[in-house]
Amino acid sequence: MKQTKVSSRHPRAASLRIRERLVEQFSNGVVAAAGLLAHGRGEAFDYLIGEKTSPNALKATKAAAALLLTAKHPVISVNGNAAALAAKDIVTLAQQVNARIEVNLFHRSLDREKAIEKLLKHAGATQVLGVGEASSAAIPEIASDRRRVDPRGILIADVVLVPLEDGDRTEALVKMGKRVIAIDLNPLSRTAKFASVTIVDNIVRAMPSLTRIAEKLRAEDKKKLRKLIDHFDNGRNLSEAINIIEERLERLAQESQKGSYLTILEEGDT
Repeated sequence: MKQTKVSSRHPRAASLRIRERLVEQFSNGVVAAAGLLAHGRGEAFDYLIGEKTSPNALKATKAAAALLLTAKHPVISVNGNAAALAAKDIVTLAQQVNARIEVNLFHRSLDREKAIEKLLKHAGATQVLGVGEASSAAIPEIASDRRRVDPRGILIADVVLVPLEDGDRTEALVKMGKRVIAIDLNPLSRTAKFASVTIVDNIVRAMPSLTRIAEKLRAEDKKKLRKLIDHFDNGRNLSEAINIIEERLERLAQESQKGSYLTILEEGDT
């Protein structure tokens, strides 16, 4: 199924193009039906933050990049939505921080795993872990198929990037002693709360930012990178993200009373 052409003059062109990519990859077997629903929920939170990357999110992105660059065995965990929306950035980031890429799915099937592997390899990946029998190990305390991991990847990782994740596995990974980086538009989610670093941003903005920042920080001294990590407080980070939503809603409410609601939406939303 081909993407429907979206006019650049449409007031929500960027959002519509993202939806079209997901629908296309749903037809290709990459995205699960539940992934389409999950995207809608995330898009609602993107409205709340103004559909743009906040300084707070950039701070978290910098800490995430430092964490990946100082890791011994970093792994990027990929589900269908992440592959559909950010395959090239995932591959680029993996190369920059010397991370492995592993497919991990809630709605798991061999066909989906292979479809995601194909998409990632088309984007330049030379190796994709977690496909088929390769996911022979298991994460304790997880009932879903997300418990299945590759013994060469997530099982031995010290840092795991989990864009578009579920809370159960994030909690389990942290209990195993791993540092978890989440990309989650919902600062209230269990994933956001359990993660070591949560980037409250849309994956289509967060992944390019993460790759750019990681490239800039690669030459930095390890001590400086560890200092960035030590000074990062994810609880404060999430509190600031919630405050951003609160302040924006209050501003929109005030503008609505003045009759200029549409103007403020056009300025803040894409």
